[in-house]
Amino acid sequence: MSRNFLTIALPKGKLLEESVRLLVAAGINCAAIDEDSRKLLFEFPEEEVRCIICRPTDIPTYVEYGAADLGFVGKDTIIEENKNVAELLDLKFGYCRFVVAVPEEDLPPNPAEFDLRALNHKRVATKFPRVAQSFFADKGMQVGVIKLHGNIELAPRVGLAEMIVDIVSTGKTLRQNRLKEVEQILEATTRLIANRVSYRMKYQRIQSLQDKLRELLTEEGC
Repeated sequence: MSRNFLTIALPKGKLLEESVRLLVAAGINCAAIDEDSRKLLFEFPEEEVRCIICRPTDIPTYVEYGAADLGFVGKDTIIEENKNVAELLDLKFGYCRFVVAVPEEDLPPNPAEFDLRALNHKRVATKFPRVAQSFFADKGMQVGVIKLHGNIELAPRVGLAEMIVDIVSTGKTLRQNRLKEVEQILEATTRLIANRVSYRMKYQRIQSLQDKLRELLTEEGC
C-alpha cells in the first residue's frame, strides 16, 4: 500500500450517506460504499483511499491509534470519548443537541419557572456520563450518573433516575415519552478529525481534502 494512502473512518447509521456524498463531491469515487452489504472495508486504489465503516463511538479510537488517518464523527462523540485527535472541520450535518430532560409531571404549571437546582443530589441516566458529569459540576451541582446504552427515556418513567441527559434532533422521542427539555447543554454536528501523526506525515493529502470539503460547504451555503 502506498505511503500516501489515506484511511478514512466513516460512521455506520444515519451519518453514513451524507459522509459518502461529501467525499464523492470532493473527488473521491467512493459511491460504491453500501452499509447494507455488511462489508466494513472498501478500497479505492485509484484515489489511494480506503474507507472503514465503524460504530460512531469507536471512530475516535481508530483515529487516535492511527488505524484511520481521518474520521467523520459527531461532536457529541468527540466530547464523550475524549480521545487525542485533531478536530479539523465542522461538516455542518447531523445536527443534534445535548439536553437535560425531566418528566412533564415534575414541572410546575409554568415550566419557565423550573429551577435546575431542584435536581441537585438526584440521579441522571445517560449514554454520555462525561458530558453529564461535567455539565452539572460546572453548575456546582452533585448528581448520581447512571450510564445506560439505550432506552434512556425509560429511566425516569420507572424510577431509575429523576432526569436524563441525551442528544435530540427534533425532540419527538422526548414528547412520545412525556419528557420535557429543561436545559440545553450544547449543540453538536459532524466533524472531520485526524490522527495527529498522520496530519504531519500526510499533510498535503489531508489538507487538500479538507480544503475541498470546506469549499463544498461554502458553495452549499453551510
